Formats: sequence, structure tokens, C-alpha cells
Amino acid sequence: MENLIYNELRMRGYSVDVGQVIQNTKNEKGISERKQLEVDFVCNRGQDRIYIQSAYALLFEEKTEQELRSLKQIKDSFLKVVIVGGMQPTFRNDDGILILNIFDFLLNRGGQNL
Repeated sequence: MENLIYNELRMRGYSVDVGQVIQNTKNEKGISERKQLEVDFVCNRGQDRIYIQSAYALLFEEKTEQELRSLKQIKDSFLKVVIVGGMQPTFRNDDGILILNIFDFLLNRGGQNL
């Protein structure tokens, strides 16, 4: 699925990179920890930028949180998207992240200019 998304983004004229986000947290002992989170695709076209995570399915809360964690750490106003397999309805969550199924992405029916 990631290869399909990558190829589609390149056909749409984006330059595509992998991104890293730093998350500073404290563990149960109160010691600061620094974690690197990955963003599957950082897409740039002119002045437009889109951050995309790819997930085959978001069936469980912990998987959903894992996929959203890196996007929530990005504090700019560019579009953040999670593309999921299957026919899950497209919607925007409370954090403003667009959850888009793969078919709507490929048919460019996400309500956004991707």
C-alpha cells in the first residue's frame, strides 16, 4: 500500500520524503526520554506540504494512536492525513487530521487537493 501511495503522490507532482519527529516525554520514573517518531510521507509541491501516514487498518485504539502520534507532534498548519485500506468512511478527527480510505485517495475524493 505504501508503494501505491508513493507512486500516486509522485504522479501528482509531489516530491516525497520520509520525516522524523522528536517527541520529548517522561517515563514512569520521571526521567525525560526522547523518542524519534516516523512520518511515512512528507510531500512537497511548491509551497504546499502534506504529512501522510499509511495504515492498512485502524481496528484498535492503540494502533490508531500509534499512527496519529507523529502527526500530532507536528505543530504547523499543513494538512495531515492518515490513508487506510478498505472502505472506512473519510472523516476529519478532533485534531484536524484527515482519515482517508485508499479508494477515496486514489480517486482524489478526499475533499482536499492532494
